[in-house]
Amino acid sequence: MAKSTIVIPNYNGINYIEACLDSIYGGTTTDVEVIVVDNASTDGSLALVEEKFPQVHVIKNSENTGFSAAVNQGIAASTTPYVILLNNDTRADKTFVRELERVLDEDKDNRIFSASARLISLHDKEKTDDAGDFYCAFGWAFARGKGKNPALYDKNCEIFAACAGAAIYRRALLAPEKVGLFDKEHFAYLEDIDIGYRAKIHGYQNHFAAKSIVYHAGSATSGSRYNAFKVKLAARNSVYLIYKNMPFFQVIINLPFLAAGFGIKTLFFCKKGLGKEYIAGLAEGVRLCGGPGAKAHKQKFYGKRLGNDIKIQLELWWNLIRLLQG
Repeated sequence: MAKSTIVIPNYNGINYIEACLDSIYGGTTTDVEVIVVDNASTDGSLALVEEKFPQVHVIKNSENTGFSAAVNQGIAASTTPYVILLNNDTRADKTFVRELERVLDEDKDNRIFSASARLISLHDKEKTDDAGDFYCAFGWAFARGKGKNPALYDKNCEIFAACAGAAIYRRALLAPEKVGLFDKEHFAYLEDIDIGYRAKIHGYQNHFAAKSIVYHAGSATSGSRYNAFKVKLAARNSVYLIYKNMPFFQVIINLPFLAAGFGIKTLFFCKKGLGKEYIAGLAEGVRLCGGPGAKAHKQKFYGKRLGNDIKIQLELWWNLIRLLQG
């Protein structure tokens, strides 16, 4: 019986989806269920999946619902103890599923919420794409090891959040009364930082599974590392992430750092010719925080969780040092 279900969100992934599924079924990870959630693709990728991989459970959407809503559909359709999220522009190594499962299996106290695979660049296998995600006091999320030698990241460790491009989650903790599902308000970008942050507020951990290998093309859906759509949406979500997860006292503590972080990013994107989009995204984020959806998702502050908030704050400062050290 399968222990994990792999959920793959797909939007116009014709150039990658076949190789992605081949890597799953062609390796040693065949004892797994696979769900592809298609977000109204128009490039023939949905037909390809249905024709060449009839064993895959396909969920069809009539519109592009975004990453968060799509993976939530897949999670809701799963029945296995673990759920693995995988981007469509990846190729999974034979170790992928087994090593992710191993991290959660060895956690006898069920304190680990998620584990992130080691993502290596598909087009340059001498470079790390993501070795777990960090979040710092600047209000910035960043990928550990980006662009560095993958051999440097060969040890399991605790991280701030798992990169949802290739990560495993304990399905029981995705229940509403626990950590909950991915926040649909995000649509895409920073939704994995958000859910990892929420897990830490609840006292759970997120880990890096060094022996679980995935090769990732990167930016296959949005088209490039920096583009107007991505910059605006990520800026919006960066404001929302702070609003919904930080108690008021923590916002005050971090205010000088956050002001510096948003200021530096504004200058950076102005130089890239995307300053207008970044500032518009920040403004949209402020408006989003005032809406009913955001208020419904805001994490309530409880005195019994103060220790978790303090631990998170110390981690935000330590991750800032990590960032500045490169």
